[in-house]
Amino acid sequence: MAEFNVQINQDVVFNHDEALLAKAEANTPAIHKTPVVPAAIVELAPDATKQDGWGTVPAATPIAELDTIGLTRGKSLILDFGDHQVGTFSVDIESVGSPMDAPLYLKLSFAEIPAELAADPADYDGWLSKSWIQDEYVHLDVLPARLELPRRYSFRYVRIEAVDTSLKWAAHFSNPLVMAESAVDMGALTVPELGDPELEAIYRVSAKTLADCMQEVFEDGPKRDRRLWLGDLRLQALANYATFDNVELVKRCLYLFAGMTAEDGRISANVFTKPEPVPDDTFLFEYSLFFTSVLSDLHAAHPDLDLVRELYPVAKKQMDYTLGMVDADGRLVTSDAYPVFVDWSHEFNKDTCGQAETIYVLRQFVELARLVGDADADAYAARLEQMVAYAREQLFVAERGLFVTTGEEFNIASQVWMVLAHVLEGDEARALMERAAAELFPVRGIATPYMYHHVVEALFEAGLAGEATSLMKSYWGKMIALGADTFWEAFDPDKPDFSPYGSPIVNSYCHAWSCTPVYLIHKYLL
Repeated sequence: MAEFNVQINQDVVFNHDEALLAKAEANTPAIHKTPVVPAAIVELAPDATKQDGWGTVPAATPIAELDTIGLTRGKSLILDFGDHQVGTFSVDIESVGSPMDAPLYLKLSFAEIPAELAADPADYDGWLSKSWIQDEYVHLDVLPARLELPRRYSFRYVRIEAVDTSLKWAAHFSNPLVMAESAVDMGALTVPELGDPELEAIYRVSAKTLADCMQEVFEDGPKRDRRLWLGDLRLQALANYATFDNVELVKRCLYLFAGMTAEDGRISANVFTKPEPVPDDTFLFEYSLFFTSVLSDLHAAHPDLDLVRELYPVAKKQMDYTLGMVDADGRLVTSDAYPVFVDWSHEFNKDTCGQAETIYVLRQFVELARLVGDADADAYAARLEQMVAYAREQLFVAERGLFVTTGEEFNIASQVWMVLAHVLEGDEARALMERAAAELFPVRGIATPYMYHHVVEALFEAGLAGEATSLMKSYWGKMIALGADTFWEAFDPDKPDFSPYGSPIVNSYCHAWSCTPVYLIHKYLL
């Protein structure tokens, strides 16, 4: 996975619609806070069956006797909270022995998987900021005290290390606690009986992933980024309707994007919310388009014509900007300045995907246009037909039975998105995906659950439920086999130790775009 092309577009001027932003604020959820105590004290152990070759084993001291462990210079212990948590950490600390003649110098490391604790932060030299590494150094001058760390962490394991005490006393710890935070109550979720333990495990981990990413917005990762991305939002919202069904949070996110568009009509790929809402100066082609998809999907799940009418002008301006990139023949002309994302990988051509994604969203947009009585609805429908005709007549190679890209490339992503866009349907879609599976499987050069989601959904859409279920199990199920409590930002089944950043210490092991099996299971298997 190549380094992401970081965009710096500081000359872009953004609108700020205060009325829409006020509605975003009004839909801010109450955050559920749940106290969670650790399940065990553990030690790191090499384990070839776990991610990056590291697991844990129980420590000699049970968690009930935590306060008997005295840490002196260089000594440490690891708390295991039993499951992935997002929240703030606190612990009671006292000195035992002679009078406290020096401050306690602590290092606390928070990790979503054991391999993060095995990695040395000093070795990290990736393109992402090392400020995302979840290590904290603390001096405590007076004990006893309750240490309450102000930052929110995303973790299962906490390593507490005494960098130094003195020769005369030891630090003892008791009452460790994480105040777990989420906009939803995971305990209220009912896992459906699927008659398949592996699918039920995938369902539970998917829902946990989603819940831990549902904060004051749908975050893409509670460990790293902690912001709202529009492409992630589309998938999170679909998974949300199938599980927690928090409609207000979806509305909040839509209002945030709608309230801060660029003056040319484009919608930012992501927004920040602290200390106040700010749009990022990053633009991704289909992420902007997916504003229409989120609005359409919300209306399908919870019809709200007033909301559609309110936000339709934003969607229309974005669609008009996009259609300005479509030539007289109905061909999308892509631009490196407004990149088509599809997946992190730069190893395949994405032009045909962009064509299909535009068709996918334009179908939804035409429905919304007719719903609100837009006089231009038929004109948009005509553009849709033109783009579909171009795809079928110019991009589909009948003798190969596959869609081609510029450069005469046949890749799996192009076939997937043409099925999802319903450029081919019924028996034609089935034949396309059967040919794709025969020629282009196993999937290569793609390492994100985001793209794997679309491959699985295309198989379902083409009527290949068995193949779709098998791929879901082999991909998300393998993460569970490697120890996943929540699903990961990046995963290559052929290279399980793969990191897009060169080190597991900055990987996100709870990531929004990996939560979709709950949606796929509800839509296609229940």
